[in-house]
Amino acid sequence: MRILFAGTPAVALPALETLLASSHDVLAVITRPDAAAGRGRVTTGSPIGLRAREAGVEVLTPAKPSDPQFQERLRALAPDCVAVVAYGALVSPSALEIPRLGWVNLHFSLLPAWRGAAPVQHAILHGDDITGATTFVLEAGLDTGPILGVLTEEIRPRDTAGELLGRLSVAGAGLLVATLDELADGTLGAVPQSPDGVSLAPKITPADAHLDWTTPAMHVDRLIRACTPAPGAWTTFRGRRLKLGPALPALTGTAPQLAPGAVVVVRDGLEAVLVGTATAPVMLSTVQPEGKAPMAAVAWARGARLLPADRFS
Repeated sequence: MRILFAGTPAVALPALETLLASSHDVLAVITRPDAAAGRGRVTTGSPIGLRAREAGVEVLTPAKPSDPQFQERLRALAPDCVAVVAYGALVSPSALEIPRLGWVNLHFSLLPAWRGAAPVQHAILHGDDITGATTFVLEAGLDTGPILGVLTEEIRPRDTAGELLGRLSVAGAGLLVATLDELADGTLGAVPQSPDGVSLAPKITPADAHLDWTTPAMHVDRLIRACTPAPGAWTTFRGRRLKLGPALPALTGTAPQLAPGAVVVVRDGLEAVLVGTATAPVMLSTVQPEGKAPMAAVAWARGARLLPADRFS
């Protein structure tokens, strides 16, 4: 088939690579316009845009998919289908109507669960055991279109959002191409989503990632893993923001009773930094003070010279 690919961040790269290696003809790539990134705020193309240019594929960067000039080019290319992975912009109904077989979206959840921008993060945050990926026909509603294909993936006990999304992006790339293969053969029919089991997964903001130490250790653990690597779970220490890497349960029988937010160094064979929660303490792995690189929590604690009254808040 004649395919366009719409995507922006690095998580969409496995799907683009798999499409480029497939029997389908990738006519062009649609991605978000170049933007400033990094500490130097240097304007650069998206990972998808950069890879497409490297492969000699035309790159379209409309400010909005509703732009008349973009839709004119879309009609001229006459694609059978547009494959979508993490494009990052709402597609207008007029653009949705142009491809013969519509826009096929790869979403990283088992729809109708976790519709929205952050399905992997919310699956971890809410303690799901199983997630997956779904291909569906894009329509005006938020991830509401009829389903074409599904795969499942176990959420491992120590998975971060980055690790789980990495596995799903690779497995999902295969699902996307298999879906397009079956659409090309005319052997695949779309199935409406169930009205039951709908849940929403809005973007997790830095404010959402602020840890509340008065919650149970299980919630603290899930929030940190859900926010790793982005936006990064954080707390405040002596009035400054401190990002935290994934925490571990404190060793049974050796952990002191700590008030929520109390932070101490314990030495029982191995040195460890513990923080109190509403239940048991958690053991920190890495931290990142403002303006500095991530470091081992124990090294940070030595430099901070913790006092008995020190608290995370």
